[in-house]
Amino acid sequence: MTSPSGSTPAEAQAFLEAHPEIEAIDIVLTDANGVGRGKIVRRHELEAIYKNGRHMPISILGLDITGEDVHETGLIWATGDGDLRAWPIPGTLVPLTGTSPARGQVLMAMHHLDGQAMTSDPRHALARQVERLAAKGLHPAGAFELEFFLLANERDADGKVQPARAVLDGRASGKTEVYSVDHLHGMEPLFSDIYAAAKAQGIPAETVISEYAPGQYELTLNYRTDVLRAADDLVMLKRIVRAQARRHGVAACFMAKPIEKYAGSGMHFHVSLVDGAGRNIFAEKDGEGWKPELLHALGGLADTMAESMLVFAPHANSWRRFVSQSYAPVAPTWGVNNRSVALRVPAGEVKARRIEHRPSGVDANPYLVAATVLAGIAKGLDEKLDPGPETTGNGYEATSEAGRAMPVDWRAAIEAAKASEFLKSALGPDLHRTFTEIKHAEYLRVARTVSELDYHLYLHEV
Repeated sequence: MTSPSGSTPAEAQAFLEAHPEIEAIDIVLTDANGVGRGKIVRRHELEAIYKNGRHMPISILGLDITGEDVHETGLIWATGDGDLRAWPIPGTLVPLTGTSPARGQVLMAMHHLDGQAMTSDPRHALARQVERLAAKGLHPAGAFELEFFLLANERDADGKVQPARAVLDGRASGKTEVYSVDHLHGMEPLFSDIYAAAKAQGIPAETVISEYAPGQYELTLNYRTDVLRAADDLVMLKRIVRAQARRHGVAACFMAKPIEKYAGSGMHFHVSLVDGAGRNIFAEKDGEGWKPELLHALGGLADTMAESMLVFAPHANSWRRFVSQSYAPVAPTWGVNNRSVALRVPAGEVKARRIEHRPSGVDANPYLVAATVLAGIAKGLDEKLDPGPETTGNGYEATSEAGRAMPVDWRAAIEAAKASEFLKSALGPDLHRTFTEIKHAEYLRVARTVSELDYHLYLHEV
């Protein structure tokens, strides 16, 4: 059977010839929560996967964050938990640095047995939005930023997580070492290994920054003209950071808000559109005002943000990130060179004009984020939507326009997402049902949990 993903056995053969040391390969399918699920196969199995795909149960796409079945997705016993066929994503077969014995990795996409795309697979949702824009003669380009914490494996005396000590000399720092270059030097061996692993996988990892909380860092990725590959980059880079951190005796944390008194971690998405001639349609001419296309795209993103927040903030912990003056946006605002808004137009060269979409936490699924953002941009262009006035100064003092008020919490976001016709179109009906039912099931799990905070507040008081 010809691979519906476009992969070919020649890719597997060339990889095996170039890497005789590799004994096994991780095959990784990304679910609705952005969790990589799959198998480790032996070297001799790889070519068969490229020729025939690999059977995997349909239920793998209907799991909650803990790996439990969510029956309401319709992907478990309603289907008899039958097998579908996963196929390799071209260009993602790579070596894993530092493994012993040596292993490789390939990302997979789920298809039905007849080769049709399985529509609860998040990557297919992004591919569909790319195709919809291509039908209009437009092609998205973009890149993600990855913020994360490096934490110690041991908790502090109060049972709280704490920043990791420097892997170079064991030095501890509880300070916000924002943009400190010297602080980065303490993690130099770890970041060197991350860069080496990224290079081996063809991932354009660039600048590393000490971010706005103790133990928080940011890695940037170079712009891609292929947004699908940009999302693949983010998925693969997170796996690299987690694995290399573990090898250096620390934990990489991709929670949106792991430490209560400091800023959380975002996953900002930079995006632009080029036409068939390769021109950036957001780029204004010198001396002219903003292009209508840029303003309409901003209008579409602002108009759809409230009903899309579950994609950008998918977990209970995600909502702890949205507080005033935390570098996380609290209203669907836009501005120029302003980090207090949700939709930032960065300063820089006109030819690189783009939108920085800032609401998403690092715990979000990049395929779903990109699909939803592209769908919002397309809606804004099609309907010529107005983004409203530019926000200048402190965006945390801005209020939402009528009809654009943000959900106040996770439950409200779930309800808004379930009712959203826009989100159903952006993700497709099947993935929309899968995603919202998974989130509803997770909400019920959290809502019925009696936490230590409950005991602290109420045990001896009420």
